[in-house]
Amino acid sequence: MDKAKTIAVNGLVIAVAALLLIWGNTWYRQRTQFNRGETARAAGDQIAAIAGYEAAIHMYTPGSSLVQESAAKLWSIGEGFERGGDPARALIAYRSLRSSFYAVRGLNAPGMEWIARCDDRIAALVKAQAQAVPPGK
Repeated sequence: MDKAKTIAVNGLVIAVAALLLIWGNTWYRQRTQFNRGETARAAGDQIAAIAGYEAAIHMYTPGSSLVQESAAKLWSIGEGFERGGDPARALIAYRSLRSSFYAVRGLNAPGMEWIARCDDRIAALVKAQAQAVPPGK
């Protein structure tokens, strides 16, 4: 019986260690992508910033504040493009944000509030673009 108990404990320790290593690796990659987004945004490259923040969300780790920070940054970029009169790029930001949360869905569904907000903005922008196009084009 002692041998079975030792094997079970060793198996549990190995499983916990493996999960911690996977979580740590994912968190590190998430931080790296977030920092790439920050660097690109500081340099004025909003499209590269979108890619960085989007990738950070794709590296979803439960409890990480970087997911919400990345989402807020993507939303802010979208709003900035809207204020600047660039609805096409605003759509890129909002669609990136929405698709990022769809990509990380599994047993739970994080970011549902962001998805709903993006759906509203995307619908409004697409409708505005459709109305701006003259008939017959």
